[in-house]
Amino acid sequence: MSVLNPATRATPAASLTAGDDRSGAVAAWLFSCCGLILLMVLVGGITRLTLSGLSITEWNPVIGVVPPLSHAQWVAEFARYKTIPQYRDLNAGMTLAQFKGIYFWEYIHRLLGRLIGVAFAVPLAWFWWRGRLPRRLAPALVGILALGFAQGALGWYMVESGLVHRVEVSQYRLVAHLALALVIYSAILWVGLGLVRGPAREDAGVGWRRAADGVLLLVAVTIAAGGFTAGTRAGFVYNTFPLMGGRLIPADYAVLHPFIRNLFANVAAVQFDHRALAMATLAAIVLLWAAGLRSRLPQPARIALWALLGVVIVQVALGISTLLLVVPIPLAVAHQGNAVLLLSAALVFRHTLRRGDAASAM
Repeated sequence: MSVLNPATRATPAASLTAGDDRSGAVAAWLFSCCGLILLMVLVGGITRLTLSGLSITEWNPVIGVVPPLSHAQWVAEFARYKTIPQYRDLNAGMTLAQFKGIYFWEYIHRLLGRLIGVAFAVPLAWFWWRGRLPRRLAPALVGILALGFAQGALGWYMVESGLVHRVEVSQYRLVAHLALALVIYSAILWVGLGLVRGPAREDAGVGWRRAADGVLLLVAVTIAAGGFTAGTRAGFVYNTFPLMGGRLIPADYAVLHPFIRNLFANVAAVQFDHRALAMATLAAIVLLWAAGLRSRLPQPARIALWALLGVVIVQVALGISTLLLVVPIPLAVAHQGNAVLLLSAALVFRHTLRRGDAASAM
């Protein structure tokens, strides 16, 4: 027999619908997690640009929450940093005060990762215990939590790549780390949108859904290309636009063999590919927007399409400015953060086009 008072018993989770106060609380929690992940991406950008990511040479998920507190602890931490190639090749002669400066950003980045884990896991357990989660969301949310644990391990795997033979982390592991963060972000955002918007009331048609999927894929691939641009520091060469060394395609585009290595390790090719993908994304969104003006899209989709157009224009402007000014940290971080907003806008637009059935509400 239940010990709960029938008047205060939680509504069955399966009955939660969009607009319900309980559903709104769950959505607010999910959107807050998205905000934390966006902040994490921004801090990660600063960490990379300041070459701070290798300042902490050990992975201590629990005791690493506490930074060095005494002078002796700082000296010991600095001594560990002095054993890696980045110090010997790039920062030899660095003072303890300077080391504390780069340590700060990596520490904050890792602390945010732990905070996101707690901010997701604890409310998840609480909402589940209180019966405030729709049962259909349970597999997705548990899967997201598992991806979060994997992200922590992948972050260390990335850092480890720069501790022995390199002065920076592997660009491949960097992109994998960024990509998984954005997969987690996208999944949380999609679930949250399903809670606040509910099933679609109008069906825009399969053609629009395919077009939105195409744009979403272009945005994702362009962001990945941006990760390789960051990981190889390709933004510090060919700081002109639209030409590169006076040519549309740089002369040293294909100097590595086999050819495929150019796409990930040749700074000229990496930067050109990111530029080309960015322009293709801009063109695709402009064409989609123009088509939307002449169609009978549902009003939410029209609003989302206008937002998508605005964000992509800002993103291209930030990218060109970052390149021409040789990657100033504030602009570069804004460019990285706005990339997440562009991904969000593409996801919101796609969400407004989902089929008008209950199964697609998530």
